[in-house]
Amino acid sequence: MSTETTASVSTHILDTSVGRPAEGVAISLSARSGPDAEWKPLGGSATDADGRCKDLPALPEGVTHVRLDFETEAYFLTKNNQQAEAQQDAPANRDSGASGVFFPEVAITFAVTPGEHYHVPLLLNPFGYSVYRGS
Repeated sequence: MSTETTASVSTHILDTSVGRPAEGVAISLSARSGPDAEWKPLGGSATDADGRCKDLPALPEGVTHVRLDFETEAYFLTKNNQQAEAQQDAPANRDSGASGVFFPEVAITFAVTPGEHYHVPLLLNPFGYSVYRGS
């Protein structure tokens, strides 16, 4: 793989509700070679204890758009169960969907340029999230 003809992607997740990395979140990576092209699943990984996903698949040549899908429901369900044990009323469950999770998944789509590296962190909490292009 030549870094001059392909882009690369990395990510990490910080749970801003507790100020800690989000461990064990499954992430899948898809790519396409134009705005009208079909998405091609490339594979995935999960965040480590530091909230980082260091082993996402390489992007093939010709990719112009990338999508990261973060499966946050399992993370929040585990976290909510831990909170419920620590306190009688787990307010994170209030006003959520049927599973008690407001954002069961987060999909981030962005454009890429060959030769560039894209680090796209996810700042996550039970009722909001933010992303940015990091370094």
